Amino acid sequence: MKIKLNSKQCRIYRVRINDLEAAFIYNDPTLEVCHNESKQRNLNYFSNAYAAAVSAVDPDAGNGELCIKVPSELWKHVDELKVLKIHINFSLDQPKGGLHFVVPSVEGSMAERGAHVFSCGYQNSTRFWFPCVDSYSELCTWKLEFTVDAAMVAVSNGDLVETVYTHDMRKKTFHYMLTIPTAASNISLAIGPFEILVDPYMHEVTHFCLPQLLPLLKHTTSYLHEVFEFYEEILTCRYPYSCFKTVFIDEAYVEVAAYASITNLLHSAMIIDETPLTRRCLAQSLAQQFFGCFISRMSWSDEWVLKGISGYIYGLWMKKTFGVNEYRHWIKEELDKIVVYELKTGGVLLHPIFGGGKEKDNPASHLHFSIKHPHTLSWEYYTMFQCKAHLVMRLIENRISMEFMLQVFNKLLSLASTASSQKFQSHMWSQMLVSTSGFLKSISNVSGKDIQPLIKQWVDQSGVVKFYGSFAFNRKRNVLELEIKQDYTSPGTQKYVGPLKVTVQELDGSFNHTLQIEENSLKHDIPCHSKSRRNKKKKIPLMNGEEVDMDLSAMDADSPLLWIRIDPDMAVLRKVEFEQADFMWQYQLRYERDVVAQQESILALEKFPTPASRLALTDILEQEQCFYRVRMAACFCLAKIANSMVSTWTGPPAMKSLFTRMFCCKTCPNIVKTNNFMSFQSYFLQKTMPVAMALLRDVHNLCPKEVLTFILDLIKYNDNRKNKFSDNYYRAEMIDALANSVTPAVSVNNEVRTLDNLNPDVRLILEEITRFLNMEKLLPSYRHTITVSCLRAIRVLQKNGHVPSDPALFKSYAEYGHFVDIRIAALEAVVDYTKGISWACINLIVFSFRHKILNMLTKNPPFTKNMESPLCNEALVDQLWKLMNSGTSHDWRLRCGAVDLYFTLFGLSRPSCLPLPELGLVLNLKEKKAVLNPTIIPEAIAGNQEAVINPSTSCNISAHQQGVKRKADTPLGSPLEPGQILEKNEDSSKVKLKIREEIDMDTVHDSQAFISHHLNMLERPSTPGKEQSPLEMSMHPVSTAPLSVFTKESTSSKHSDHHHHHHHEHKKKKKKHKHKHKHKHKHDSKEKDKEPFTFSSPASGRSIRSPSLSD
Repeated sequence: MKIKLNSKQCRIYRVRINDLEAAFIYNDPTLEVCHNESKQRNLNYFSNAYAAAVSAVDPDAGNGELCIKVPSELWKHVDELKVLKIHINFSLDQPKGGLHFVVPSVEGSMAERGAHVFSCGYQNSTRFWFPCVDSYSELCTWKLEFTVDAAMVAVSNGDLVETVYTHDMRKKTFHYMLTIPTAASNISLAIGPFEILVDPYMHEVTHFCLPQLLPLLKHTTSYLHEVFEFYEEILTCRYPYSCFKTVFIDEAYVEVAAYASITNLLHSAMIIDETPLTRRCLAQSLAQQFFGCFISRMSWSDEWVLKGISGYIYGLWMKKTFGVNEYRHWIKEELDKIVVYELKTGGVLLHPIFGGGKEKDNPASHLHFSIKHPHTLSWEYYTMFQCKAHLVMRLIENRISMEFMLQVFNKLLSLASTASSQKFQSHMWSQMLVSTSGFLKSISNVSGKDIQPLIKQWVDQSGVVKFYGSFAFNRKRNVLELEIKQDYTSPGTQKYVGPLKVTVQELDGSFNHTLQIEENSLKHDIPCHSKSRRNKKKKIPLMNGEEVDMDLSAMDADSPLLWIRIDPDMAVLRKVEFEQADFMWQYQLRYERDVVAQQESILALEKFPTPASRLALTDILEQEQCFYRVRMAACFCLAKIANSMVSTWTGPPAMKSLFTRMFCCKTCPNIVKTNNFMSFQSYFLQKTMPVAMALLRDVHNLCPKEVLTFILDLIKYNDNRKNKFSDNYYRAEMIDALANSVTPAVSVNNEVRTLDNLNPDVRLILEEITRFLNMEKLLPSYRHTITVSCLRAIRVLQKNGHVPSDPALFKSYAEYGHFVDIRIAALEAVVDYTKGISWACINLIVFSFRHKILNMLTKNPPFTKNMESPLCNEALVDQLWKLMNSGTSHDWRLRCGAVDLYFTLFGLSRPSCLPLPELGLVLNLKEKKAVLNPTIIPEAIAGNQEAVINPSTSCNISAHQQGVKRKADTPLGSPLEPGQILEKNEDSSKVKLKIREEIDMDTVHDSQAFISHHLNMLERPSTPGKEQSPLEMSMHPVSTAPLSVFTKESTSSKHSDHHHHHHHEHKKKKKKHKHKHKHKHKHDSKEKDKEPFTFSSPASGRSIRSPSLSD
């Protein structure tokens, strides 16, 4: 009888169950994913092995890294359903993941330095800092105690019951009680010298921040109570926990992490740009408190429901707070993101159903990773998954109405809060878990509507819809003949059958038509309401009831149509490419009141560089009541049109006279007015226009001198003395504008660029950048926005050949100790150098950074799988393989990032830069067969080793599958000799050896170097924080679990339990199997003469030494 728990990185000393010593086995197959195949380098093989390793410790499948044997005396307790109390002694030394320590290298005590630690991780990662059942579906109540230095504050989940000091007053213990059943995965911790602020509007809410940031904290959180009120009002349900804490930390893993009753962007009242972003972050985290923390998920395939609901109610908050325009712009942005991603990768599946228990059953075969577990997912895929989930919730709302939707949420919350108060009937707690089927049942009960077709279309299958539309007007019949085609054969697309709304703006008004998209129907006839009558002067009614005068001279004399829109409400996850005349797009931009329609028309007008388009865009820029984001987009579109019309353009450069009229002095037009950012709309326009103007080019493809002088004047005369807001973002945009004005250098006779022969315009730009950088040293701006823009501008100058291309400056700014945004900008520049990849791979410091670097490299790779490149070499393959195979076992997200990069660079199969594997033989001693050269066919091997990789469903995860248990960073190589697989039958104690002979001298020398290095390491004491490999255990038995635990275990366990990887058993095992190893031990005797010491390797039951060819 066994109990399985999750635990990573923890060094476990002893386990007791009801005060009886219990034997245990610790086995983590994710420490090193691929062992046996030292030469394997293909991603298909890795992904299968990784998915299998994650399944082997998946708590939802009843597995775990820690397997505890229940003492036989307690078996009757189990039969009688009595409580078992498990007591685990463990320590956590220098953890690499799960907990992050921030210790600034300055003078003073830990508290004075602002040193702090916090828990973090991707999905269920609590196992990284204490043993638990790390599943979102296993709920329990919690009592948590943390003893810290007297100057520190420990913040965790639940209510702080008491704080007790030690006798010497040097330490204190914080006691927290969480009485609401909560999953271990939602437990968190932050310890630091935090300053504490009790929310003045809601006393149950407490905010924490690092020293000296209290004024910022007050401003940042002053709005939070309104978010609470909004959610409680729409859900007609109180906040489920008795308290709520926000902790603001440094070096965070993600921008916002929501745990049960606790959350992880501070700014002052002077900062405009950050305010909406921070408010959005806080509102998002609070939505996840209701759906994600309080209501948890039944299984990973139900994750979409929680992400969808929390995203949906956050959207409702956004609509109320920032208005319908901002909300619709956000929905359009999210829809565009998911469409681009699905068309690129082949689809996102919200509800993966793994049928029939077949391991081969893969619903996402187009991806280079498995979607069965959150821990194998690419981070970008997971982000898109969340985005799609809330868009689908919006589709469900369109189908059943918002009122019913909120009733469903209320029902889920009421059932959960009733269940959470049942202290002694824990079977009721399942009401606190949501499943897809339960959610759909609630919807049909509340609304009486069947949404199964919608679920089948968007949740049970992946892909988006791709529409192509065009039309013709039939004057005789007064009918609009609309043709809509679909592309459902490309990757990431699906076929849509169902209703589709089309809005037609005619002279007599705006009319909605619902078309039924059938299997084969392409053409749809839509009757028109108006006759063509341009001569009558009459106001034209718009969609929102407004009536406007229009200049109809541009339109077609025979047609009453002004513009047409397909699916204006975004009620389908789709991409629409619609063809209509340029004057129709211009009318749509000027007179359609929906921001999404205006943005679509701006995008379409880029293809029509005409004076009429120029006029339409200029009109929008001048319209103060137009949504600011539409006006910003119009700036960039106008710059593109001006560049296409460069030979026919008349008058001053685009936007210059407009900017002068709006923001410059009447008397002296080249001097900008004193800054006044009270109107946020004009502030955003004022900082965007110069950036767009800098993209203008003359006939010679250079930035007009007039524009550059204008931007330099804006910088020179910038005056913020009377402004109540900071101008740091505005000045940063001016530097971006300077960078945009840079064009490629023209070199004469390959002359070397020096400061003396710089182009005079570029010299002016460089002087400004240098001045800004120097000023930043004296007076740093908020978030160092100006330094960030300067670094980007320097990289632009380098890429255009004006200054020598040298990454040294960026490497110095990327060092640990600079502000996070500066380091990201510097790293982006380093990654932009083709040779930056090796530097970036080596210098990965803070874990959130390592993830960002891998992300940058994936987005901007130095080469891809189909390119020839000198960088594509064996050393890089090995470095990356090592990183994803064993170097990232402490962080799921990081490992998946490394897999993404490997896929981008090398694809799914064996990298082309690797030499072909040498001719080899597989000797099957049992069947007396030899197979030729198996390594050339990677898939065959993957199949061949299924037995080794796939975890057995029973508790016996054999040690030889996962090899030597140790910290992943110690490159011990494979626990077996290269090319050898150890197989064992459960019923008998036979050991079968497959020997794969690969006569490769390099491997031999490498292995010798490797192993001699490790023999030296064994002579040193083990370092704290490293899980001891069994090799180290044999040297230091004292610091590991008490021997009695294992001695008892070894006597009680028979052949079935013969995989315990402790050295005692393996010595026995070695004797027991001596006769099976005869063919090897002949050579062993020769080797022993040469080698002074041999250590037994528990994984293979043989001595570790250099592989010799005589094998």
